[in-house]
Amino acid sequence: MARYKDAVCRLCRREGMKLFLKGQKCFTEKCPIEKRNFAPGQHGKDRKAKIVGYGLQLREKQKTKRMYFTLEKQFRNYFEKAARTKGVTGEMLLQQLERRLDNVVYRLGFAVARRQARQLVRHGHIEVNGKKVNIPSYQVSAGDTVAVRERSRKLVIVEQAKEVASHQAVPTWMSADRDNYTAKVLSLPRREEIAMPVNEQLIVELYSK
Repeated sequence: MARYKDAVCRLCRREGMKLFLKGQKCFTEKCPIEKRNFAPGQHGKDRKAKIVGYGLQLREKQKTKRMYFTLEKQFRNYFEKAARTKGVTGEMLLQQLERRLDNVVYRLGFAVARRQARQLVRHGHIEVNGKKVNIPSYQVSAGDTVAVRERSRKLVIVEQAKEVASHQAVPTWMSADRDNYTAKVLSLPRREEIAMPVNEQLIVELYSK
């Protein structure tokens, strides 16, 4: 299965903002974007061109794709499915991305970053409705119960994530019992419940050309 293997901090620098891909490191002075807030590469400091039109749409798509750790083909498939779904296409796109199991695990505080959540899912540490699910792109539904498997609750990264999450709120479309590493999906997320700095309309305009 294809996946991004290079330094993720380069992605933040390319987008000119923190995408929070490295967990707690993003909140410290060690975050590379704090020291080098310019695009990576030999000519990064010289890229001062104003981005308009297509460039804005492309950057918004790239930023969103990188936040959720999806590749181009998969992201395009999400858009095409959203376009066929009844409702506002941009909102349906974000809803699908939020419903990914790796994102849900991250939002619940069972992992400190989406990439770590993806690893937990792939290694079989997460179950949905009492059954092990190891597919990061699995789409949760309203009424689903998501939990860290009992034998995995003593993992150091899971315990560390729990400590970090104690200061963070659970999205309103889910409820969580973090002490027991279990949660329930109350409803499908609405746009106002998705706290992402994304202008989804620009993505719709890009793919609609």
